[in-house]
Amino acid sequence: MPARPGFIPPDKAATEAAMDRTLDALAAVFEAIGPGERTLDIAIMRTDGVPLCQTVEFSPTTNIELSGILGDDDYYTLAVFLVFALEGSTVTGATLIATTAAEPRPRSCGWTVRNGWLHPMNTTAVEVALTPCPGVAAEDREIYSAPALPEPTASDEGSNRA
Repeated sequence: MPARPGFIPPDKAATEAAMDRTLDALAAVFEAIGPGERTLDIAIMRTDGVPLCQTVEFSPTTNIELSGILGDDDYYTLAVFLVFALEGSTVTGATLIATTAAEPRPRSCGWTVRNGWLHPMNTTAVEVALTPCPGVAAEDREIYSAPALPEPTASDEGSNRA
């Protein structure tokens, strides 16, 4: 009997493919939002109804290596949440919001996970996603539609996607 009814772990191949897509996705997100001080917020809903979220702040001088920032548990947690969101069998929904510390006010955009990849959210969807977030209110940010990210490579096509 599983420890958590309704929560079945994904198979190893699907998880490995999602790990590869996570590295591609984070590289594409960082390229899309550009350099400087920025924050990534991920929120996921597991299939057992448990919501999870993680925030990671990056300074302008942070040397971001896509394998992770050594010693930064927040980054690893965000990456793991994104792996499970992209894999799809244990997550029913996920959003990733990027905020840059632009003057005179922060700029935010976001992506939602569908079919194993990040898809741009329009401004209304980002505003809705930011509503329950602590800190800076949605009206204190410039919200824009996220750019489309390059699709993952063909080698990932055999993975399990939600």
